[in-house]
Amino acid sequence: MKNSELETMRKSFNTVKNRSNTLKDSPSTKRLISRVCEIKKYSIENNGELLNQVCESFKRNGIDFKIVETADDALKIIDDLLVEYECNTIAKSKSNTLGEINLKDHLSNKNIDVVETDLGDRILQLKKMDNKPVHPTGPASHLNVENIAGIVNESLKVNVNPVPKEIMETVRHDVLKRLENANVGISGANAIASEEGSLVMVHNEGNISIVSLKDLHIIVAGIDKIVPTLEEAISVVKLETIFATGNYVTSYMNVISGPSKTADIEKKLLKKMYGAEKVIVILLDNGRSNAVPECLYCIGCGNCVVHCPVYNAVGNEFGFNNYLGGRGVAMSKFIEDDETCYDSGLYMCTLCGLCTLNCPVSIPTNEIIENMRKLSTDVGFYPKAHGTIKDNVSHKDSPY
Repeated sequence: MKNSELETMRKSFNTVKNRSNTLKDSPSTKRLISRVCEIKKYSIENNGELLNQVCESFKRNGIDFKIVETADDALKIIDDLLVEYECNTIAKSKSNTLGEINLKDHLSNKNIDVVETDLGDRILQLKKMDNKPVHPTGPASHLNVENIAGIVNESLKVNVNPVPKEIMETVRHDVLKRLENANVGISGANAIASEEGSLVMVHNEGNISIVSLKDLHIIVAGIDKIVPTLEEAISVVKLETIFATGNYVTSYMNVISGPSKTADIEKKLLKKMYGAEKVIVILLDNGRSNAVPECLYCIGCGNCVVHCPVYNAVGNEFGFNNYLGGRGVAMSKFIEDDETCYDSGLYMCTLCGLCTLNCPVSIPTNEIIENMRKLSTDVGFYPKAHGTIKDNVSHKDSPY
């Protein structure tokens, strides 16, 4: 990342810190932290049972679903659905899981127009080069208003001024125009309630509502998003909101428990009133079953990278795909392999523990990274300097 982008990112991160600090220490937030820690621990320990339960709940609610092992499996299902719906343009909302499976690149190679509906993600999409996000909820936090105006003007062939409202209105108009004939929407989910078979999504822009109103709504979510009940799912997303944005709640909270339907005419059930006629959930494993359990406690707030000294120094070079910072490095080992973990910044981490200190669910990322380094050396992935030292020690002539 450029120095100017790093400087803008740090300023944005300081804004997040200032907004959230007033809420983090409140008695209600402390109670919520304790509750969510228990929820995530229980949910990961009992993931198999909850997975079975949510599948039964989906059947009851009329939600189609698939459980898949790999990213390629998920992409194959999506490909088949887009062919079935003769889709050339797809409305997409912000999702780390969709970034994990590289959905945009995959569909772009098939000449399908993937339109980001989140403003920050859309700006990065228009940027084209070096467009990796820097924060889960503020993907374009490293770009200042002049940079963004330049990106929008060059990509959309307009002449917008470097004024936030003008930029927003220009991008909004372009997105809505592109989506006029789109019949498929795709999103992730912040949490999934197994008992009710409900998927919870939070957003400020209202864009997920656009995605969910298409004929087909595809939802891709990791199996680690499943919690027992809707009340517990709400607790998780509320804590995520506090630590990610500094607000108790977002502007919108969508709870999707089935396709659109009505029974207002003689109590006859009719599908597709306004929303999707079909909802399909792709539950993704992709290494999660083999992951260190604590890695899966993450609620996606991004507070770890906001406080990480390494991330603030180098930016999104430290991490894996949309999974940023030390936790992203750790997850890369299970999603990909040891080499990817090494390349994602395994030895960048200083093991300072600030990520854990500022994590609402206290993920011991520094300890996980340290253990991974030990395992990494066993399979030959370590910095060249370390190897040189090792060789010098082993070949050193010594009387002892």
